[in-house]
Amino acid sequence: MNYGKYKFEQAKKEKEARKKQKTFEVKEIRITPNIEQHDFEFKAKNARKFIEDGNKVKITVRFRGRELNYVKLGEAVLNDFIENLSDVATPEKKPVLEGKNMFIILAKKADK
Repeated sequence: MNYGKYKFEQAKKEKEARKKQKTFEVKEIRITPNIEQHDFEFKAKNARKFIEDGNKVKITVRFRGRELNYVKLGEAVLNDFIENLSDVATPEKKPVLEGKNMFIILAKKADK
């Protein structure tokens, strides 16, 4: 077999594999634990749009100052996001607190 022809075939296969590869971004939405209802709805609408476009969404609750004493409020807000977007997305894992930020990653539901 001709080596040049072999290399060409390999390159062609790699190009086809890259075409079929699924790419996505992780979009981040930052909120605070005491978010107002309208702001929550607006951010949820944006998150829904990102998920429907095929991206993952990272929702981050930022605690400032004494808000860190009320971690339960932040967790409640994240659970509200999960509940609001449950028809299009599923959480990859439970809410995680890292330093002054608590976050969760939502991914599109698998099609059956």
